[in-house]
Amino acid sequence: MQYYNNEISQKYPKLLEYFSGGIFDESKNISHCLLFWGPDILSQCELALEVARLLNCSEDKSKDCNCLNCRWVKEQAHPAVKIYTRLDFKEAGGSSDDEDSTKGKKNINIGQAKAIINELAVTSDYHRVYIFCDRDEDGNLLPLNQMNFPEATSNALLKTFEEPPKNTTFIFLTKDKSDIISTVVSRAQAFFVPGVIDEECDYSLVEGVLGNYWTIARNDVLEFENNLLKLVVENEPKEIFAQIQNYMLANIKANLDNKHLYYRLMEDLVYVEDAKRQISLTPAMNLQTVVENLCFKMILK
Repeated sequence: MQYYNNEISQKYPKLLEYFSGGIFDESKNISHCLLFWGPDILSQCELALEVARLLNCSEDKSKDCNCLNCRWVKEQAHPAVKIYTRLDFKEAGGSSDDEDSTKGKKNINIGQAKAIINELAVTSDYHRVYIFCDRDEDGNLLPLNQMNFPEATSNALLKTFEEPPKNTTFIFLTKDKSDIISTVVSRAQAFFVPGVIDEECDYSLVEGVLGNYWTIARNDVLEFENNLLKLVVENEPKEIFAQIQNYMLANIKANLDNKHLYYRLMEDLVYVEDAKRQISLTPAMNLQTVVENLCFKMILK
């Protein structure tokens, strides 16, 4: 199953600009642990493979480069660039093509985590990139969660994630940051990857309050907070936060050429995701506190 898309740079020009800037730096100044989250797992994987290609390219790093490393990544045959799912691990004494070794597997297990650690103990001439996600038997990519990437497995790899060998990058693909244990999230640099598939994104309930919120003056933050809190209290909070994200996504797509606004909206999406997580906790945080914190982060920049 081929996941690489040569036109990924057209889907996410700003994200690729960010990663390219770090990779082109002589010190390869990007985090060794990346977390991509959002609704479109296939696009996340395409982005991860493009990052892997840039890290390994031996020539000019252009999207049309035909060096051996780039060809390998595009063909998904690079020996150091691997998509790891519960169905793709090479089991001890078997192979990843052995149907019996993957049949009925529910998660990435501790034995497989140990196999990664052992593999990393061997030096490599390439920049190793391990992309963690899930897939079904038909090859369709699925997001990581705490069922297919359980806490025990994550904990077995924590030290490796925190202090990997030189020229090693881990990339996690998930729908929601809260679907991965917090100790992994805290070790990764997280990036929201918007879906490129057109979906019906309703934000009718929040548009009146949020309209061009990035132009609101700092001294008007309390009025903004009161209006948003009223909206959250009078409706289902999770629905309001989801609509806020829909509004931000719509404006991201409409402002791809406005670099400053693009990055601001991307950052604010993370704040809203944190707010959604906070009201899902048991016991949930006070709604007023959640809304107050969110508004101050969005306005007082």
